[in-house]
Amino acid sequence: MDGNNYQFPAVRGIQAGREYYVVMCPLKLVPRLFVFDDDEVPADMRAQRILNHARIPDITRYLVNNTDDYVLSSITACIDGDIRFEPLALTGSQRNMGLLHIDMKSRILVNDGQHRRAAIAEALKQCPSLGDESISVVFFIDAGLERSQQWFADLNKHAVRPTRSIGILYDGRDPMSQLACDLVLHVPIFKGGFTELEKTTISNRSTKLFTLSAIFQATRALLAKSRHDNLTTSDYELAEAFWTRLGEIIPEWRTAIHKEVSPAELRHDFVHVHGVALHALGIAGQTLVQKSQTWRDDLEKLENIDWHRSNEMWHGRAIIRGRMSKAAESVTLTANVIKRLLDLPLTDDEASLENRLTAYSGK
Repeated sequence: MDGNNYQFPAVRGIQAGREYYVVMCPLKLVPRLFVFDDDEVPADMRAQRILNHARIPDITRYLVNNTDDYVLSSITACIDGDIRFEPLALTGSQRNMGLLHIDMKSRILVNDGQHRRAAIAEALKQCPSLGDESISVVFFIDAGLERSQQWFADLNKHAVRPTRSIGILYDGRDPMSQLACDLVLHVPIFKGGFTELEKTTISNRSTKLFTLSAIFQATRALLAKSRHDNLTTSDYELAEAFWTRLGEIIPEWRTAIHKEVSPAELRHDFVHVHGVALHALGIAGQTLVQKSQTWRDDLEKLENIDWHRSNEMWHGRAIIRGRMSKAAESVTLTANVIKRLLDLPLTDDEASLENRLTAYSGK
């Protein structure tokens, strides 16, 4: 700060004929420097979406738990107020490097990065030492509400979130993600190129059987784990043993492992190679493992199930209007069938959903 101004070393650039500036902002300045449109202001009078408060704890936890290994992308903001750029030189390369002076009375509105801003404010309460670190900020000069709204639209229009599978593949912090990747290396029905590591859907002619995200979800259900839960050696051993055992029991999985049938044929004809069934097997498996020490033998009851998509048993459950369904109700209703075949009790919620289906179908 310098008198009544904020002062930042800055690099000046040009986009669409207008100047903008990139600065390094200390994290301790972030909460008071940037403002966010009030949630109660109508959408057409705001320049960004309403803050999703549910996202903030996750980002905050990420910062606090990884103080020596975190990364934050830039905040983009516009300045409504007086600024002055003081270049290091009038000519040459240094004419675009210098000091950016921003009047403290200016209103600095976040166009992109409002959740990062809120999470930084919370993280500083828990870990004040973060205050001396910095985040890059791209400053534009405010040109009114209409242009700020257009900036928000432009900044988010072409943003594409990575698929869940690739997020799991690259996440070295999350124990469950690491376990899912480990299973792909060691479980016969998952390894050997049977798992799609990047996409969350599989094309009709693909040589893959399962997606990494489906294995992740199913295994989390098997172990009854929540996000951020630590895993033990026993968890790893159980997960590998359970899926390996199913590969020995389900006839079509055995043929796939031995390359006697193509994955495309299996996905076209059978329910059990789709994410909804894998997830359902994980749910049923969790109950089975908890109730029976002989679960490996008990799983043999699944050997003679008719998993064909043409089997009416799966319609209204794993299959809705002729298509495989990933909906939560479809997973539960599919798990109910597997639980019944394994002589396992349903939870109250599962039984309630089952009764609704029975009433609706008239069976």
